[in-house]
Amino acid sequence: MNTNKRHDLGIAIVGSGKIGELRAQMAANHPAVNFIACADADPGRAKAVADKTGAQFHSANNLDVIAHPDVDAVIVSSSEHAHIEPVLEALRLGKPVLCEKPIGLNLADADTVLDAIAKYNGNVRYGYSRRFKHRYLTVKEQVAQGKLGQITGGHARAYNLRSQAAKAQERSAGLSPVVYSLTYYIDLMCWFMENNPVVEVVARGHGLGKPGAGGKVAHDLTWAMLTLADGAVMDVGIYYALPEKYPSRGLSSRLELVGTDGVIVIDGDNTDQVMYSEKGVPHVHLPNQDAKLVFLGSSTPGAWAVGDFWGPLADETRAWLDFLSTGRPCALANAQDARNNLEISLAIDRSAYTRQTVRLPIEK
Repeated sequence: MNTNKRHDLGIAIVGSGKIGELRAQMAANHPAVNFIACADADPGRAKAVADKTGAQFHSANNLDVIAHPDVDAVIVSSSEHAHIEPVLEALRLGKPVLCEKPIGLNLADADTVLDAIAKYNGNVRYGYSRRFKHRYLTVKEQVAQGKLGQITGGHARAYNLRSQAAKAQERSAGLSPVVYSLTYYIDLMCWFMENNPVVEVVARGHGLGKPGAGGKVAHDLTWAMLTLADGAVMDVGIYYALPEKYPSRGLSSRLELVGTDGVIVIDGDNTDQVMYSEKGVPHVHLPNQDAKLVFLGSSTPGAWAVGDFWGPLADETRAWLDFLSTGRPCALANAQDARNNLEISLAIDRSAYTRQTVRLPIEK
């Protein structure tokens, strides 16, 4: 597909849940988009999103919207276990894709996508929307300018509610908080440390979470030490067992990078934006879980304000649509980035469960 100055894009939305609906609304408001098609296994949900966004077509069949002749590109916002089929179909038809993370739940599926991209000369980007939080874009720029010198180490951690982990596992059985959520911060660290791959993982986990695939209990807490090719050491951790009334409406995070010439520290807990309301504040991913005390700005995708949606997911979607319509470069993760992130995530889970060091690349 020629992405140079397209002003008549047709976009298919595969998966009309909360994130698919938000992506559809971003597309509907983009000046280059003049056609939208929505799909969902629940036809009522597909119709509801179509009605809300003014979509011209909706279906309970993903392949129908992907193959629609007025569709030029595809957004895959289905559940984590259902990413592969629509991505492969879009590639077969020569249509670029924006897919939510992860690329898949195993490396075989990820490699199938990479093979299809090579076969069809396709373009697939993945929704690691943390890249589009302005504070992390600033970090990327300072690292690129060499302001920290040689980076010798770093730290990233994220906390979230146990109820959100349970919701993710309802969608995709066995999905761990590492693959579902810590992957955002693995992606950030790899993005900052470009061309310096992770070669070794040591991890430990603990917790009483809900049993997933194979009867394994998804750890509430997982912490990992990552060793990079040049010897730099990163520690990354995820805790998915905060009480449901904890004030954060999404990830509560911290990120640090240390180099020979400087240090960057990003406090992403949002404790500087506190609101109490007797009317309650909804959670974007968890219906019927309002909270009276909230950290404003902590909703991971972003938030509605003055009639528009603002935040990382909105900026990421707009950047991808700008790329399609004008050819402007964008910072979205590519398929190889997504495959690398999945491999590191799976290595962390393997090390946490076996209590053994895992070398990368993982042997097939």
